[in-house]
Amino acid sequence: MRAMNDRDWLAAQFEEQRPRLRRIAYRMLGTVDETDDAVQETWLRLNRTDHAAVDNLSGWLTTVVGRVCLDMLRARTARRETSAGSWLPEPIVVVDDEPTPEEEALIADGVGLALLVVLETLTPAERLAFVLHDMFGVPFEEIAQITGRSPTAARQLASRARRQVRGASPSADADLTEQRRAVDAFLKAAREGDFEALLAVLDPDVVFRFDPGAGRPLAGAPISGASAVAERVLSRARLARFARKATVNGGAGILVEINERPFAVIAFTVSGGRITEIDLVTDQEKLTRVRR
Repeated sequence: MRAMNDRDWLAAQFEEQRPRLRRIAYRMLGTVDETDDAVQETWLRLNRTDHAAVDNLSGWLTTVVGRVCLDMLRARTARRETSAGSWLPEPIVVVDDEPTPEEEALIADGVGLALLVVLETLTPAERLAFVLHDMFGVPFEEIAQITGRSPTAARQLASRARRQVRGASPSADADLTEQRRAVDAFLKAAREGDFEALLAVLDPDVVFRFDPGAGRPLAGAPISGASAVAERVLSRARLARFARKATVNGGAGILVEINERPFAVIAFTVSGGRITEIDLVTDQEKLTRVRR
C-alpha cells in the first residue's frame, strides 16, 4: 500500500510538471508528437529512478527532458538536412474557439512559428541553452551538466543563439488586431488577384517558406522579395476562396479548408504593419490536430 501511495504521489507530482515539460519540449522539437514522446520518455526515466534521492523534482525533470530533446535533435539532423529550406514546425491552430489549456501552454510566451523556424537553424546545444536559459531561466550550471560542457561554454552557447535569434528577423507587432489588419489586406488582395495591393502589404524583404511534407516534389528553398512572393501567392490565388481566419501559434493566420478538411495553414509575421514572413504548411501529418 505504501509503494502504491508513493507511485500515486509521484504521478501527481509529474502531472503538475507536465505542462512545463511540454512547453520546453515543443520549443526544442517543434512538433507535438515528438514533444509528447520526449515527455513520456521523461516519465519512464523517472519511474526507473529512486525518486527519494531526488532533492529537486522540477529541476531533475527539466534536466532529463532537456537531455531527451537534445538526443532527439542530434538523431534527426540528417533527416532534416534532406528537407532543408522547406521543413517547418507543426503549427498550433485555433479557429473561432479559445485555445485549449494544452494549446495555450504550448504557445505561451509568444512562441510563434517564425521563432521556431529560427530555432531550427541553431545547433542542438545552442537551441538547448537558449530555450532553457532565455525562456525558462535555467541556470548555466544546470545547462552545463546537460550538454557536458562548462558553465562558461554553456553561457557562450546561449549568447551565440541569442544573437542569431535577434538578427534573424525584425520584431513582430504584438497587437493581434494590427496583425489581423495586415493579414486581412493580404487575403483580400489574393482573392482579387491584385498584385499592387499585395506589394503594398508585403515588406520589401518578405520571406515565403513552404512545407508540403517530406519527399514532396514542391518542396524548395524559401522565396525572398515582395515581387517574387506576390507572384507565388497569386499563382495559388484560387485557394484564397477556401481560406478562413485562424490564430496560428498565437498570431494572425489563415486556415484553408477543402471539402471540410484542413488543406493548409498559413502563419504570418507582421512588423510595422507589413508582412515580413509567410509560413505555409500543407504537410497533412502536421495538420491532423487542427480543430475546425
